[in-house]
Amino acid sequence: MPANIYYETDADMSLLEDKKIAIIGYGSQGHAHALNLKDSGLNVAVGLYEGSKSWEAAEEEGLEVGTVADVSAKSDVIMILIPDHLQSTVYKESILPHLLPGKTLMFAHGFNIHYDAIVPPEGVDVSMVAPKAPGHRMREIYTKDSGVPGLLAIHQDASGNAHSIGLAYARGVGCTRAGVLDTTFKEETETDLFGEQAVLCGGVAALVKAAFETLVEAGYQPESAYFECMHELKMIVDLFYQGGMEYMRYSISDTAEYGDYTRGPVVIDERVKENMRKVLDQVQDGTFAREWITENDEGRPTFDRLRSENAGHPIESVGKELRGMMAFLADAD
Repeated sequence: MPANIYYETDADMSLLEDKKIAIIGYGSQGHAHALNLKDSGLNVAVGLYEGSKSWEAAEEEGLEVGTVADVSAKSDVIMILIPDHLQSTVYKESILPHLLPGKTLMFAHGFNIHYDAIVPPEGVDVSMVAPKAPGHRMREIYTKDSGVPGLLAIHQDASGNAHSIGLAYARGVGCTRAGVLDTTFKEETETDLFGEQAVLCGGVAALVKAAFETLVEAGYQPESAYFECMHELKMIVDLFYQGGMEYMRYSISDTAEYGDYTRGPVVIDERVKENMRKVLDQVQDGTFAREWITENDEGRPTFDRLRSENAGHPIESVGKELRGMMAFLADAD
């Protein structure tokens, strides 16, 4: 069955007019949610820890700012927009004591709910509005009277009105301008993690590094390898974004298109799909979530080592030097 998609006329923002909304965090997503809701005429407060560098920035935008506990106590709707690995601790210490029956707890990603790192009490609505764009892009498009698509999921409907309130929130941040799709916490979380790991971050980064290494090991200049395997990737991704694979293939040369059809499946073959299924299995059965939670509990030793190792890859030093010659990148969208 096709997904349910909702637009402006499906969302009644008056459901939030007499409510106070707490935005917990003021990073990429937090600032976009808070400012879009404020510009939509809703009553917003930002919750931060004492000493946060974002405190002054939020106040300069005309937003009410307080500690997480203070704004949670005063608010009817609480949207948690801090990193996944911090949410459980902040929730238990500063939000749960103020999560009274009748309130709404919201997320923009389902990780902590789906894997039971956060278990809300009965009597509160628990929902998710997940804009499908980075925060700066979400904010930019909103200010141009448009919006980014979003996902809506309901985990707990204590009031019987959780879906309508979620839609009202989605309208407040601009998502109903582009379309909001019904989903579930399970589906959003598992597809999001899989997409990040298999394609968007892990898969693409590993593919680029492997191709770069293959060319350099075969004796080609690292600079040439960088241009062919990383720099030009943006052009192809932009074509995907604008019109899908068909538009990309329409836009490239026939030589490139033939190589796409005949050599792409040599690189990404059935063995790669088998490995993708293993990645998906570990997302579905909670293996990845448990591993990531443990990694943070133990001080992130593996994460820090891998970050350092990858920062030292030759493609990074070559790329930094070449990008320094491209002044136009400073103005790139």
